Amino acid sequence: MRRMLAPVVAMGFLLGAAHAQTTAALPAPPPRPAVVDARLGVHPDKTRFVLELSDAVAFKVSTAAAPYRVIVDLPDLVWPGGDAPAAGRGLVQRYQRMAGDSGGLRVVFETNGPVQVREAYILPPRDGHKPRFVLDLAPTTPDAFAKSVLPAAKPATRLEPASAPPSAPPAPARVVPAALPAAPPAPLPRGPEKPLIVLDPGHGGEDPGAVGVGGVFEKDITLAVARELRRQLEGTGRYRVMLTRDKDVFIRLRERVGMARDVGADLFLSLHADSIATGTIRGLSIYTLSDKASDREAEMLAAKENRADAIAGLDLSGENHLVASILIDLAQRDTMNHSKRFAKAVLENVKREVTLLPSKPHRQAGFAVLTAPDVPSVLVEMGYLSSPQDASQLKSPRHRERLARGVTRAVDSYFKWLGGPQKL
Repeated sequence: MRRMLAPVVAMGFLLGAAHAQTTAALPAPPPRPAVVDARLGVHPDKTRFVLELSDAVAFKVSTAAAPYRVIVDLPDLVWPGGDAPAAGRGLVQRYQRMAGDSGGLRVVFETNGPVQVREAYILPPRDGHKPRFVLDLAPTTPDAFAKSVLPAAKPATRLEPASAPPSAPPAPARVVPAALPAAPPAPLPRGPEKPLIVLDPGHGGEDPGAVGVGGVFEKDITLAVARELRRQLEGTGRYRVMLTRDKDVFIRLRERVGMARDVGADLFLSLHADSIATGTIRGLSIYTLSDKASDREAEMLAAKENRADAIAGLDLSGENHLVASILIDLAQRDTMNHSKRFAKAVLENVKREVTLLPSKPHRQAGFAVLTAPDVPSVLVEMGYLSSPQDASQLKSPRHRERLARGVTRAVDSYFKWLGGPQKL
């Protein structure tokens, strides 16, 4: 899917040339590999830190206690800008960049408690992205953390001011040696020949979603369908699949979209089941982003001060507002066309298995989970929990299996149409 952005990039060069007379020349790139962008994201089972780099570099990861810290050394890297501590999210209380022992970059994460370094790896350039350093942190127990700390490495620098008393001795650090650019094994295989499908079970945690006939919760139905769909998609051997949540947790809508973009998703399916006042309306429908919502989203993205990741593979931070808005709109229109193509494939394939909403099953709306400008996205309303028939069927494993079978055929159809290196 990412290759569709090539015309947009070309358009960017033309537009950039048009206003070159009024734009100051960009400074020469740094002589050493540099950080291009950084982000910290919260996932259901981990906190992920990503550095986008101008070039791949070696790294070393260590952990230390008193206070609990994770230290990343990147001796060949520079990070332009200040070194003030940054606020954290999820498991990270705060983090700070500083000079390392060898004069390179050190990033110190002070965590809210003991964590395990689930993964640390360099992603090579792919699908228009620059190389990325990825660090995944997961919660653990104090005992498990203590067992994981090895005494071989030199203690790492603390954040200043230190959050532990000066008399507290620093614990030894556990070192994870780096490889360049090969990555250690990851939860998802990274073979470029396999498209990555992100499934988004709606609602969760404190948000039950719709409450249907018999007291069934939408959040339970969406998760059950997502798990069955993942089983069938992975069973084909043709796809990698990730769920935005695989348990009963609450995730904000924009974070769901961010997860899909962070992992370079090729397709995003958000699963829901509606409920209305009447029990007579039933059937599946599918939503894609409306034109009006697309216009608002493009304007919002173009207005951001940091537009470096507004479109995958295209840094708009040096463009003026008008150019950025046009380029984002072009990319989003292309993405919307792909979304509509996939929505049509879903309806054609699931109608053999389930009942469709009789009046206009393909609809358009401004759902927040559909606003990624570079990931084809659909929202599937799998039925109405206010309908006794739909509620009964969606609670049935056999019905969920039939529904997932139809969606799997639609995914196959979409990627056959897409062709190219992902051709099935």
